[in-house]
Amino acid sequence: MRVVIVDDQGMVRTGFGVLLNAQPDIEVVGEAVNGEEGLRRVAELRPDVVLMDVRMPVMDGLEATRRILGDTTGDPAVDTTGDAAVDAPKVLMLTTFDLDDYVYEALRAGASGFLLKDASATELADAVRVVAAGDALLSPSITRRLIAEFSRLGGRRSPARKRLQELTERETEVLTLVARGLSNGEIAAELVVAEQTVKTHFGRILMKLGLRDRPQAIVYAYEVGLVRPGD
Repeated sequence: MRVVIVDDQGMVRTGFGVLLNAQPDIEVVGEAVNGEEGLRRVAELRPDVVLMDVRMPVMDGLEATRRILGDTTGDPAVDTTGDAAVDAPKVLMLTTFDLDDYVYEALRAGASGFLLKDASATELADAVRVVAAGDALLSPSITRRLIAEFSRLGGRRSPARKRLQELTERETEVLTLVARGLSNGEIAAELVVAEQTVKTHFGRILMKLGLRDRPQAIVYAYEVGLVRPGD
């Protein structure tokens, strides 16, 4: 797995680089000191995963993530992927605090999850593997933060609900439980099905709705009103 680290702190780039390069299946192929340079490095090196700091000079991590993933609308219900974003890397946001103020916007921008900067070597390597495999690194506390933000804002957009009609009754049920913060294992127990069955349903949900991953699915479910804060 090829990784690019984008952070304005040299110690963070160096430290993470040393830890990741010690893994047999991970290679840090480049670094950048801000989002603008990060865009150039990503275009040049085409990594699998980008570790992206949120707050940086010149261009912050949110704007850089939007541009890398080709989403200029900010609306997860709009499919702006196009050919250029098919091979886009997964973006893992680096943050100092688990409940960072930018959680909501970063997930809307298409980030696959969050990683605390004080993560251990094992946590760091596991996080890269998780997002590289196409899964989301979304802790329960981040999910709660996202739900709280929707409650405070009352929902920012109302993307079209017509795509929901493409989902089966069971797929709608799975999406609802995902949006409430349940893991695949918890959903399987709730519905009395195998965990692999839940994964299959969720994969079909993403495909039908044109979404990237779990964070975007949660955002979408709240913004179309399938689930409401407090449910």
